[in-house]
Amino acid sequence: MSRDGSQIGVASCFAEGPAPELVDSAFSMEVNDGALLYSGMSLADLAHAVMLIEIGIVPQESRVELLNALIEMHNLSAEEIDFDNALVDVYTNRDHMLHQRTPDTAGWLQAGRPRREVSTLAYLIVTRAELLEVVKAVSVLMDTLLDFSEEHQSTLLPDYTYLQRAHPTTLAHYVLTFVQPMGRDLDRLQSAYNRTNKSPAGAGSTNGSRLPIDRDRLAELLGFNGLVLHTRDAMWQSDGPIELMSAALAVLCNVDHLTEDLQIWATSEFNFVELSDSHSRSSVIMPQKKNPYSLTFVRGVAREMIGRLAGTAALQSTPSGQVDNRIFTYSMVPKGLMQTKLALKLLSATVSGLTVNKDEMSLATVKSLGGSTDLAEEIMTKYGIDAKTAHSIVGRAVRSATQMGKELEADLLNSAAKDIINRSLNMSDDIIEKIMDPKAIVATRTGPGGSSSKSVQEMITTFRDLVYECNQWGISEESRLKEAEKKLFEKVTALCQCT
Repeated sequence: MSRDGSQIGVASCFAEGPAPELVDSAFSMEVNDGALLYSGMSLADLAHAVMLIEIGIVPQESRVELLNALIEMHNLSAEEIDFDNALVDVYTNRDHMLHQRTPDTAGWLQAGRPRREVSTLAYLIVTRAELLEVVKAVSVLMDTLLDFSEEHQSTLLPDYTYLQRAHPTTLAHYVLTFVQPMGRDLDRLQSAYNRTNKSPAGAGSTNGSRLPIDRDRLAELLGFNGLVLHTRDAMWQSDGPIELMSAALAVLCNVDHLTEDLQIWATSEFNFVELSDSHSRSSVIMPQKKNPYSLTFVRGVAREMIGRLAGTAALQSTPSGQVDNRIFTYSMVPKGLMQTKLALKLLSATVSGLTVNKDEMSLATVKSLGGSTDLAEEIMTKYGIDAKTAHSIVGRAVRSATQMGKELEADLLNSAAKDIINRSLNMSDDIIEKIMDPKAIVATRTGPGGSSSKSVQEMITTFRDLVYECNQWGISEESRLKEAEKKLFEKVTALCQCT
């Protein structure tokens, strides 16, 4: 029973109300998403009312009272409302609120649409908004990393594969490793947004409606770019939530690689970087410890998203027309996007606050023997020795130097050549030092995507252009949605004045 004693949450063909176990579990969960979906439902109700008035469904004498009640409800924040779990979900709570305000006209709003249309619209409205926020957060992180790269174009760093020192590079070139896939992330997110921002409104139940519902008008009033055409698919799309969580996971997997590396670099064993105090957390029991907590959180969000994607996919794996399992998706997807946005913002701030130990990076680069590949290629090109044999000569010399705890010297290289090709290369220490100089090696990587200053700067320019274009798209889309909402309320006002 409701607070005023009337029976609520009971269909007209039901003899009794919902069981308390049902209220405390399923109904409670749906209602608790009220703060998330309430505003989107309000916009959906207003648009539906306007459309019904325009096609002549709502009688003249009921229009103003209905619209005024909806406006009054729209001006309430979800936090101000005491939702009743026994009312099934937020939709029924809103319906109950509307009947309390205008009992004689509220019933007209139900014409031509099922409950789940309203919930689906609210879900799409909040999801598209959060998608734009994620796009913005990716762009900000890209800008942060590009600024960082500009600053560290000459900062030497030993690159790593398998956590083993590889070729000499620069910190700028390393960081751009993560900027490049963010460009693909932006493309995926924009593409997903374009599919998300299609309207299911006015689809009826499964096969359309016998009423002259204007689906295009509903899409226009709610700022959607076109329709989900098939009326049945409009209500039960299963691929959309999976695509959104997959796109978010792709973003987070990329930044997880960066946070993993930074967390290793922040250890005393590496001492390449130090996080600011404001992005760290102290140990309660060990006073000497400075824990990189912000990186840990971002890594955790990435792993949690794997679960969200798996859960989202599992929820869609049902016979067609099973829309009720979407009650989990309605909150899981938007909240996943919100969490992604917060993690990206945190990582941007963390990178901005990093202190880079250039001396440690440079020392590690010099000691890494990372120029061995260049030395092998010099032997190949200067002496006409095939690549495999040149590799073997350098490899044997490196092994000897490592075992002896020495630098890679000419006598070791020439000795290895005698063992493998039966002749000395007569190569001097000066030549070896020149070939294996990290700065010189980096400068030779002048091709597209290489580590030379010229190549790095070209990439930075390219990526900045990409971020700019994406930002312009985002600004345009946000403006278009705001304009659609503004026009919706202008239409409501006009209808109230002329009826």
